[in-house]
Amino acid sequence: MLLDLTTTSLVEWSRWQFAMTAIYHYMFVPLTLGLALMLAIMETMWVKTGDQSWLNATKFWMKLFGINFAIGVATGLILEFQFGTNWSNYSWFVGDIFGAPLAIEGIIAFFLESTFVAVMFFGWNKVGKRFHLVSTWMVFVGANISALWILVANAWMQNPVGMEFNPLTARNEMDNFWAILFSPTAISKFTHTVTSAYTLSACFVVGVSSWFILKKRNLEFARKSIMLASVFGLISIILTIYTGDSSAQDVTKTQPMKFAAMEGLNEGGHGASFTVIGLPVSDPSLPTDKMKKMEYAIHIPKMLSFLGYHDFNAYIPGIQNILDGYTSQAGVTYPSLEQRMANGRTAIEALKTYKQAVKDGDQTVADSTLQVFKTNYSDFGYGYLSSPYDAIPHVPLVFYSFRIMVGLGMLFVLLFILSLWYAKKRKFEKFKLIPYLALVCVPLAYVASQCGWIVAEVGRQPWVVQDLMPTNVAVTKIASNWVITTFWMFAVLFTILLIAELKIMFTQIKKGPEQLKMEN
Repeated sequence: MLLDLTTTSLVEWSRWQFAMTAIYHYMFVPLTLGLALMLAIMETMWVKTGDQSWLNATKFWMKLFGINFAIGVATGLILEFQFGTNWSNYSWFVGDIFGAPLAIEGIIAFFLESTFVAVMFFGWNKVGKRFHLVSTWMVFVGANISALWILVANAWMQNPVGMEFNPLTARNEMDNFWAILFSPTAISKFTHTVTSAYTLSACFVVGVSSWFILKKRNLEFARKSIMLASVFGLISIILTIYTGDSSAQDVTKTQPMKFAAMEGLNEGGHGASFTVIGLPVSDPSLPTDKMKKMEYAIHIPKMLSFLGYHDFNAYIPGIQNILDGYTSQAGVTYPSLEQRMANGRTAIEALKTYKQAVKDGDQTVADSTLQVFKTNYSDFGYGYLSSPYDAIPHVPLVFYSFRIMVGLGMLFVLLFILSLWYAKKRKFEKFKLIPYLALVCVPLAYVASQCGWIVAEVGRQPWVVQDLMPTNVAVTKIASNWVITTFWMFAVLFTILLIAELKIMFTQIKKGPEQLKMEN
């Protein structure tokens, strides 16, 4: 559902406030993750070779890293506070699971990162070269550990494992930490997100360096930066494609509705075709307007089955199959969503009866209703849906976001190959299309990054916790006017921060590396 600025719906405004904060925050995170690693590599080259140009490059890119890092921290803190202010029911329901990774992230990763950031920025000529180098590497490690724990928490929302629901407190309690940390969803989400962040960082470095090429300034600095970033980016985008394949297989098994929405697939089957491109349009013959008919589509036969299971004849359910009930490729039979809604309502009523029986001291009723609850708990969240069609995400948005992400990924492969050849051959007076392409790819990398998160987060709607808690139940029951007010406050604040960051970034880029002091 797209934002209606006239609505007073608490749920919709809460969703959009969180989405806006997450979008702004994730403008800064990928560059931090990847640029931290490239900084560590550049400084390592300087320490090993003594080549002053590597120190010059390190200090230049470090300044841009620092600007981005500071604003990323500010937006990230606001994002975490919203779990308590806007999503208190969610926080209560999953606090024992979701809180643990975030606490570890804060205690270990954030303090590790922030401590060594101070040494990295202010330690020139105050600590030894090798200790400074270690500090730079530790900033990279801290940033990526931070991403790990946040993505582990997010992965649990996509595929809740390793927990036991406590019916007395109505909270999920962790009973297997390692199942949460090493779930296939957590592994695929972390590896795919991080490698895609590295790809964005490489596009950024290649693009900014290409600007120097076009301006005929700092050509050797730009050439070295392009060569490093092109190799780094080429490795990163190959790993991103590989981890994306693993992620698609995981989504097929754990979130079939998301996978169907990514494809705009209404009727699935064995040997399902992949839609390269198409136009999702409304069709009165479909049972709901949330389902779309695919017009002008170009298909690759059996490719969707291969993407989902690495089997050209595997069964892939479509949206209608999921609504009606189906048997998965693994042989698991899932009832219709109408039945799952009935199961969910049974679980909700059993939970109420159980708590009342415990309060009244009626152990017989408590034991029987607890068993009913446990039997139906896997469908608990469906009991809060008004219609089976509520379980369908926004198909066109997910469909197009996925294809934009994949299409731009292919463009980045071409960019890194061309830019590496360009830098090695030093043909700066010729082939000016390559640096222009690199400049265009900087904003496109951010577009691809945001599209990835749209697929992941919009694709799993209406769930905040897959199958267990829909969004409309997770929200804090406060006046919607408060959420509307803070939405616009944050929108203005984040926009100002983004404009300020861009202005500072552009100023530092225009100064160039020759303006930096060479203290070491």
